[in-house]
Amino acid sequence: MSDKYGADQIQILEGLEAVRKRPGMYIGTTSSRGLHHLVYEIVDNSVDEALAGFCDTILVTINNDNSITVTDNGRGIPVGINHKAGIPAVEVVFTVLHAGGKFGGGGYKVSGGLHGVGASVVNALSDWLEVEICKDGKIYKQRYEKGYVSYPLKIVGECEKEKTGTKVSFKPDAGIFQETVEFEFDVLKQRLREMAFLTKGLHIVLMDMRVEKDVKPLKREFYYEGGIKEFVTYLNRSKTSLYDNIMYFEGNKNNVYVEVAMQHNDSYTESSYSFVNNINTPEGGTHLIGFRNALTKTFNDYARANKLLKDSEPNLTGEDIREGLTAIISIKIQDPQFEGQTKQKLGNSEARNAVDSIVSEQLTYFLEQNPTVAKLICEKSILAQRARDAARKARDLTRRKTALETASLPGKLADCSDRNPENCEIYIVEGDSAGGSAKSARSRATQAILPLRGKILNVEKARLDKIYANAEIKAMITAFGTGIHDDFDISKLRYHKIILMTDADVDGAHIATLLLTFIYRFMPGLIKQGYVYLAQPPLYKLEKNKNVWYAYSDEELERILQEVGRDQNNKIQRYKGLGEMDAEQLWDTTMDPEKRILRRVTMNEEAESEIDLTFTTLMGDKVEPRREFIEENARFVKNLDI
Repeated sequence: MSDKYGADQIQILEGLEAVRKRPGMYIGTTSSRGLHHLVYEIVDNSVDEALAGFCDTILVTINNDNSITVTDNGRGIPVGINHKAGIPAVEVVFTVLHAGGKFGGGGYKVSGGLHGVGASVVNALSDWLEVEICKDGKIYKQRYEKGYVSYPLKIVGECEKEKTGTKVSFKPDAGIFQETVEFEFDVLKQRLREMAFLTKGLHIVLMDMRVEKDVKPLKREFYYEGGIKEFVTYLNRSKTSLYDNIMYFEGNKNNVYVEVAMQHNDSYTESSYSFVNNINTPEGGTHLIGFRNALTKTFNDYARANKLLKDSEPNLTGEDIREGLTAIISIKIQDPQFEGQTKQKLGNSEARNAVDSIVSEQLTYFLEQNPTVAKLICEKSILAQRARDAARKARDLTRRKTALETASLPGKLADCSDRNPENCEIYIVEGDSAGGSAKSARSRATQAILPLRGKILNVEKARLDKIYANAEIKAMITAFGTGIHDDFDISKLRYHKIILMTDADVDGAHIATLLLTFIYRFMPGLIKQGYVYLAQPPLYKLEKNKNVWYAYSDEELERILQEVGRDQNNKIQRYKGLGEMDAEQLWDTTMDPEKRILRRVTMNEEAESEIDLTFTTLMGDKVEPRREFIEENARFVKNLDI
């Protein structure tokens, strides 16, 4: 091994070589999420053409070989020679990092692609990429392999004189995306639907050609003339709205175009989503702050002026007013300043002022013209305020003061002795009998057990004061140590693995969903940072001649039977619940870190509105959307024991 470190050891990665060497720097990850991000980058370029007013249709096709084709009817990427580079402009777009038509302000007024990783990175991470451009009556084509030009740009045919557009096809490099190169139709569907909502009048079509012979390709079309107003209707479809109108405010201030759509429903959680140039900003930013300021000030002014709040009563907080609110805040801005390459948060101060000003002015008019709606929202906010006060009193009782004050921990928690959260895990176990087995089976140093009695409260249908009054939820909040909502502090987490261990039947699945709903609504950071897991108990126990095998699926049982042979000596037990296992079996199958199967719960922040909708659909009051969801997803169910 050489320990030389001189001038020649400093490497210069030329062109797209840097992207192939360190793909994570450019797309965040080479997992399934990074793979799908490639599609969004190419589609973003087409959407930018739509935002500029030159494109109204985008077709995204997943081809048989798992390559992707994105076709639009925009202006077509320029094909003339770029004099600075000495090569055609289209070749610059696909082979030079940080090149594009969005930096000078001449080609695009607003753009989502500006801070993205761009077409050149998609090219660098693809096995091959082909681009076809229809312009001036001719079809131009160029192909690249692993980022390198295969042949110079050439004319391959003719098209109608007035027809323009770009068609990009690419196949991700399996050497880079080693986890998977299979595109998921549903993941693309969610993102494309969102893009269509955010760009009213844009027609987006998604087709999946990976079907059996003689079977029609899977196809979804998205077109929303109402734009983000229809987005709010879509997100509220599993909830009961408080009033019929969807408030819609739009305007232009300081070169910031603002669009806001909002409507309250009878739930107790807020669902607000913010976008900049059609890019989701899950961490919000200045535009979201401006919206919340406007909302809080305007509603308080209205409630005071109309004597809905007494002089002696405190102001409503933003949290009170936003209870049960579904809102979309979408702005278009010429030079967005994002915090970080992943565009999680907007930093422009002018965005805050623009949103605050436009929403304040137009919301004031709306409330004056719709006093019945205004009164409904204020009354709901005042009830929320009272519940919040009651919740604060209850919350103070659940707070765990220091790591040493174990007396304040729930009585039924069997805690572990290790005090380093990185080594510790907590099993949330359904039922006392399974809890008893788990307590006997566990490794006392690092494994804590918290048994829950029955089904916990469905937080989707309860206010904060009811949630804090619930013994099972209070026990979890205290045991985890992080607090919830605004008090949430991940650094106080007492266990770096929170493992939900429920029976492998319908009731067990329901309890796991109730638990996940609670964690997602009140401690989403636990899921985002990867601390939540689902235990996977075995479905079958096979005994033969004093040997024992456990199977976690029907397929695994079949495989074991093929290996050991089928005869009358086989004893097969189908486990109905964790309570059927003694401590030793529970340890061997579900709790031993060397042998167990854990499934980490993850969430894609880019599809947060869809995750939100799924929880509401499954756990809310409306039956029809739940039935539709079950019918649509029944094909994914495995090992359901009714």
